[in-house]
Amino acid sequence: MTPLLALVFVLQAASPATPHANGTLTGRVLDASGSAVPHAVVTVRGPQAGFQVTAQTDQTGTFTLAGLPPGAYQASAACAGFNVARRALTVGAGERAAVEFRLQPGTFAEEITVVAASLAGSPEALHRIPGSIQVLDRHVIEASRVFNFSEALRKVPGVAVRDEEGFGLRPNIGIRGLNPTRSSKVLLLEDGVPVTYAPYGDNASYYHPPVERFETVEVLKGAAQVAYGPVTVGGVVNYLTPAPPLRPSASVLLAGGSGDYRNGHLTLGDTVGRTGILLDYMKKQGDGARASTYSDLDDLTLKATTSLAARHTVTLKANYYGEDSNVTYSGLRRDEWAADPRQNPFHNDFFYGDRAGASARHAWAAGANAILTTQVYGSYFRRHWWRQSSHSAQRPNDAGDPFCGGMANLDTACGNEGRLRAYTHWGVEPRLRVGMRALGRPVEADLGVRAHFEDQDRRQENGDSARARSGRLVEDNERRNQAYSAFAQARLLLGRWTVTPGVRLENVHYERTNRLGPAPLSGRAQITQWVPGLGVSFLPAASTTVFAGVHRGFAPPRTEDVISNAGGSVELDPELSWNYEVGVRSLPRAGVRFEATAFRMDYENQIIAASLAGGLGAALTNGGQTRHQGLEVAGRLDAGTLAGSRHDPYVAVAWTWLPVARFAGTRFSNVPGFTTVSVSGHRLTYAPRHTLTATLGFAHASGLEALVEAVHVGGQFGDDLNTIASSADGQRGLIPAHTVWNAAVNYRVPRLRSTLFVAVKNALDRTFLADRARGMVPGSPRLVHAGLRLTL
Repeated sequence: MTPLLALVFVLQAASPATPHANGTLTGRVLDASGSAVPHAVVTVRGPQAGFQVTAQTDQTGTFTLAGLPPGAYQASAACAGFNVARRALTVGAGERAAVEFRLQPGTFAEEITVVAASLAGSPEALHRIPGSIQVLDRHVIEASRVFNFSEALRKVPGVAVRDEEGFGLRPNIGIRGLNPTRSSKVLLLEDGVPVTYAPYGDNASYYHPPVERFETVEVLKGAAQVAYGPVTVGGVVNYLTPAPPLRPSASVLLAGGSGDYRNGHLTLGDTVGRTGILLDYMKKQGDGARASTYSDLDDLTLKATTSLAARHTVTLKANYYGEDSNVTYSGLRRDEWAADPRQNPFHNDFFYGDRAGASARHAWAAGANAILTTQVYGSYFRRHWWRQSSHSAQRPNDAGDPFCGGMANLDTACGNEGRLRAYTHWGVEPRLRVGMRALGRPVEADLGVRAHFEDQDRRQENGDSARARSGRLVEDNERRNQAYSAFAQARLLLGRWTVTPGVRLENVHYERTNRLGPAPLSGRAQITQWVPGLGVSFLPAASTTVFAGVHRGFAPPRTEDVISNAGGSVELDPELSWNYEVGVRSLPRAGVRFEATAFRMDYENQIIAASLAGGLGAALTNGGQTRHQGLEVAGRLDAGTLAGSRHDPYVAVAWTWLPVARFAGTRFSNVPGFTTVSVSGHRLTYAPRHTLTATLGFAHASGLEALVEAVHVGGQFGDDLNTIASSADGQRGLIPAHTVWNAAVNYRVPRLRSTLFVAVKNALDRTFLADRARGMVPGSPRLVHAGLRLTL
């Protein structure tokens, strides 16, 4: 007997189960018109972590779940072709509770959600996704009291997230060894809509929505990516907002802690007749990872869903995000790091950002086997970053300015740069799902087209002082993009086998105009690319899926990379790769989940920066071939669920092993002064060999849950020469491995409808090097915070 199970049996003996006190949940699942939905899967989670039971509705849409311990639960209903419906409910001792779900027609972009909600109880759903998929639900996010999205995504194998300013404001997400800088090799979505302000013309992310307003985070890798785009290289991260509640509800979260951290989060919602409304507002502020850094965020979202008729549903969503941050872009030099790794020489650097976005989705169930979903979306993002330095080699900003006497005169004689940007994008995307039979076999087909338009207004003004907010104009660019795409994907259901072929077409038009000179200089370019993919899955047992896939990876170059500032064409190809994976996903019994995936990525042309820091005059070059190969493992064991106990010790692991991440073919260094040195066979930059997040926790049906978490990131190289010793500017050299310890305690008080919590991040207050891209940047210091969530 293992020590873990021995502990379970001891706790059982001390607090014997009382089956006779358990309750029963009954209910029905209906569609928007009120008709019964047979074969829907109802999943109930709680009252302690790891407890999960499922049932399937009969022909009348009815289900029954017996033997539920008293407590609070999260319930969901899912069926192919519909969005997932979720309800929070409470089951008392001996109570026979009732619940009703209304399902709305769904889209392929939300199919992952359908699978996630029914994964434990539906072999068919488990069989549908022919690739690696990880889902973080609200319970996982709240149990560990994640501070930002970076912490949340580290719970997903295959994902590496690099810190920058401590608040997770500028995402640096890498998947399977891809460089995480500005998340340019990852497709970020919110409810299936692009998060990035210019996914075709400039996929670099300077905005990321706060994790607090999401209910679920999904990470999809493999051949199924061809249904999304334009970036199909590393993976898709899809953030899902909650649906409006069926009954009046309100939730308030108040938290505070060290580093002047404060967080207030309010949600209000109700459904009146056929219309549901949800309001979500968050105010968050606090210090960053370095001295003289501070951020203040506001995030407001309004979401409404209404059924216009029996087969028509409309969802409207609008969001505003505002950021006022005292943060610098530049890292530290080696000598500055040695003196004080948390110092910030440029305490007058500020970032101002405003983003407004909206979307409208119409879903039409055009028959028993067809659903047409049309989505219109758009956003406006303005960001002004006034800074004295763009990287650690730039000391001070304008070294040739005779009025600047060096670092000692930063506040008096040295100027700054205003990087002034405004981005607008909008698009329309209809998608059709059709069920049919071919040669006597069931087939599901998904088809979609998209028209997407972007406009970038980019200006730079150089001010005469550190606090200037205007100056002489040195850059004035307009960059436009039009992108037209189409995809087709089919699922051939062949008994225990599912074969999923698919193909995507991307056509991108670029235009750039330099408006700075006496006469505008303009240039145009165009790229067309086919992106095929094939996935296969096999169901050897009802609870296990073996999957394999191959697909074309594609990432379009930025507008500024294919058209020069003089209007000339730059011979820069799109990024292309062939990606392969094979894996197994299994839920052998309640309380046990496991997935392992072996992957290989052969890059034909990975575009890399021609200068390390991307400062003034930086360019990009065709980087040639790279190879990424490794293994990712995710698993969770809930001993209490296995033993049927109210006491639940549990362990969760997300591990990535990346033994191969190297430059292949003929490749020369991009480090200035070493451009004739071959780096073929060298390890890629910012590609740790090992990343691991391991969680050990304990949950009790009374409402107590506590956990300890270790987050390990292996050593990384900051340059393609694989330099060990730090350069004087700090941009080259080894980034040593580090391990950070986190802990959290939650206590739910059902009769008060509240949860009390306390959490500590980086509990040992370890100072570690997180980044060298623009100089040496430290990771976040220790943060202790506590709070209360009240639900009405």
